Amino acid sequence: MEPQGEKPGEADGVRVTPQLLKSRSGEFALDSILLLKLRGLGLVDLGCLGACLGLEWLDLSGNALTQLGPLASLRQLAVLNVANNRLTGLEPLAACESLQSLNAAGNLLATPGQLQCLAGLRGLEHLRLRDPLARLSNPLCASPSYWVAVREVLPGLKVIDGERVTGRGSEFYQLCRDLDSSLWPSSSPGPSTAEAQPWVEPGYWEAWPTRSSSILEEACRQFQDTLQECHELDRQAHDSLARAQQALSPAGTTSSFVF
Repeated sequence: MEPQGEKPGEADGVRVTPQLLKSRSGEFALDSILLLKLRGLGLVDLGCLGACLGLEWLDLSGNALTQLGPLASLRQLAVLNVANNRLTGLEPLAACESLQSLNAAGNLLATPGQLQCLAGLRGLEHLRLRDPLARLSNPLCASPSYWVAVREVLPGLKVIDGERVTGRGSEFYQLCRDLDSSLWPSSSPGPSTAEAQPWVEPGYWEAWPTRSSSILEEACRQFQDTLQECHELDRQAHDSLARAQQALSPAGTTSSFVF
């Protein structure tokens, strides 16, 4: 499926500004931002995003972007999601020397040659051009052999569209593709099948980087401290009740019975 012709906020011409970056990241200095999620904001201009020199993880999906010029200065960027935009080229990403994972599904990339600019990125191992669950694709994916063409341009890829093409497990995915090909509907008349529908929202399976686990660790530590305080208060209350019961009991009486 091609990107939608109209994006929310496109008419407003939403532009990335320092104020937007600081409010979304919680950082005061742009070069201190490591993780940034700008999904579905109707962005048409990346503005000063190139000033985030320390950025490692960036989500720009669901906007109305037509070019990625400011990203050329992001040498530390490792994970990038530009799905569901209006991109016809990825040339600025040639300078993102640390890039390892790229999601460009749902754009206007028409030929494998438009991926040639990524050939110099030796660390790039994961590339997504098509996302069936989110109904996102690119024109170049219309060819049944587009995987072969993409691998010729980018032989270092290990995962394409979420399926491993080299290394452990690649044989399994190849078998699945062979089965899919054998079951592909022929031109002969026959009963029609219903189109598969996604059963989760786009981005449901997407995980935040492991760097954010420090927040979870801090929350767990605070919970353990609070739990320890509750145990201590419970012990003190139990001791106080025992002393009060002992003080109020008549001398010589016992609370137990012998049978």
